[in-house]
Amino acid sequence: PGSVSAAFQEYLQHLGLQDFPCGLGSWNKSRLNARRSPRAEPVGLEEAVPPGEETPEALLELLRDQHSPWALPPDCSPQDRLLKEVAVLAPELLHGSRVFQLVRSLRILDKGVEEVDEGVLRFQQLEELILSANHISRVPSAHLPRTLKVLELCYNAVGDLQDLCGRPPPELQHLGLGYNRLCGPSQEKHLTADFWPNLVSLDLSFNSLTDLPGLVSQLSTLQNLHILVLQGNPLALTPTYRGFLVDSLPKLSILDDIHIWPEERQHFHGLARQPELIRSEARVVVSIGEMKGLPNPKAFQQLEVGSEGPVITYSYSVTYEF
Repeated sequence: PGSVSAAFQEYLQHLGLQDFPCGLGSWNKSRLNARRSPRAEPVGLEEAVPPGEETPEALLELLRDQHSPWALPPDCSPQDRLLKEVAVLAPELLHGSRVFQLVRSLRILDKGVEEVDEGVLRFQQLEELILSANHISRVPSAHLPRTLKVLELCYNAVGDLQDLCGRPPPELQHLGLGYNRLCGPSQEKHLTADFWPNLVSLDLSFNSLTDLPGLVSQLSTLQNLHILVLQGNPLALTPTYRGFLVDSLPKLSILDDIHIWPEERQHFHGLARQPELIRSEARVVVSIGEMKGLPNPKAFQQLEVGSEGPVITYSYSVTYEF
């Protein structure tokens, strides 16, 4: 599937919400007109059911009993379990567009998704959107529900945040952009409180960000930021990298998955006021001890002025690839 919506439809088909013991069929056809809330307790369990049909309680037990051939796998997501149980208790709620109202967490991993399409807006209660390991290069904020609190896009091809920052979800608390194609210094301007006023956790690991002071000046506006991951970027090679971040962002609790203790913060106190310690370039000194197979220039005698003898010139170059 090329879009999130197409991948979701494929997910529903794979989940088998119309197959026994879910959905409507000969096993519960007398409940065709039932209207029950997906979160309500099953009613009328002790009432007699027609021959050949099952009570909602019995059908639900087929999903929950690990010895049942229809049991949900132990590692299934809460969303899988919710939709399966709703398909038993109130299958009519999964028809048409009503299914989108039930989904609060949507995980589509490694499904070849390339587009965050407008259909995502149908998930009006969506709080968590996980789209890792796909082929997404741009994320239009206009296609994201305003209710979103978690957006995970790691292992994609996002190289520009401009589309995402057009009108981002105002309540977003976690933004995951690790293992993408973000390059500095043009992207830092999109990582401020103007766009993400409630951001608590930010993952920018393994991109191509290079401007540590520029990035820190923008991140310092995120007053709720407590978790930051920057490892894998060129800027993380700076000798004073961790100390500069720890001292510059006093509200940070975890940096690169390592907790910041008060002792460490005290150790780096004052480093943020010494930006001259941060170098944006490095020098490599290479000494060549010996070269074999090349004529030694000293072996050629210096020609006298006015000599008509042939002049032979040798030049050498060395190339280093990093």
